[in-house]
Amino acid sequence: MESKVNVQEGRDWTTSILLFVLWGGLMYYVFNLSPNQTPSRDIYFLKKLLNLKGDDGFVMNEVLVSLWYIMGLWPLVYSMLLLPTGRSLVSAAQKANIPVWPFLILSCFGGAYALLPYFVLWNPPPPPVEETELSRWPLNFLESKLTAGISFLAGLGLIIYAGLVSGDVWTEFVQYFRESKFIHLTCIDFTLLSTFAPFWVYNDMTARKWYDKGSWLLPVSLVPFLGPALYLFLRPSLSEMPVSLGKASSEQE
Repeated sequence: MESKVNVQEGRDWTTSILLFVLWGGLMYYVFNLSPNQTPSRDIYFLKKLLNLKGDDGFVMNEVLVSLWYIMGLWPLVYSMLLLPTGRSLVSAAQKANIPVWPFLILSCFGGAYALLPYFVLWNPPPPPVEETELSRWPLNFLESKLTAGISFLAGLGLIIYAGLVSGDVWTEFVQYFRESKFIHLTCIDFTLLSTFAPFWVYNDMTARKWYDKGSWLLPVSLVPFLGPALYLFLRPSLSEMPVSLGKASSEQE
């Protein structure tokens, strides 16, 4: 136990500082530098995407629709990656931890902009997983192959849907990206979530002691959304792997 405490006390804060600087820079860009030429159109698009506006004959850009729904799937993918192997241990001696679920809930609205503060605070290793947790909500849902499979197939369908549209639709989307604050920041959000996902795939993989067999999925996880989603479908469940369970760890101590 002493060695674990020493590891926590001797934590290298360099990565956290860099992530905090990145988050601060992003927040400055979001509020001061990002394009905002079409605020009224952004509100209209949001109402259409949220089904708050009836059929008025306007056809939404298919790429934007696909992006919107994929952004709705990302919080689920990150929940499956961060719970429980991405939980943060603040004090090994006191077994205190930073709850990850508030950040995951906020990510449903703020995406990577809401998750980055947790990445700054994150401190491994994760607290032990209690055996009773595996059969309770939310782990029984997040560990389910059905959940992972539906997420992957839904993302694949959305990407195919966007990929099959004409070049004019993509040209229109690029123009939206240059003018619209909403679409511009959503694209950056998607890029950030795709960029950080391979690290959390690696973290989850090593926590499950599956690196030797699953390392080939690390380069695959670089594929935006589909790579991490495929890993979640193929990874072994916690109950099948020699991960740190609460009961087992207490016996070893």
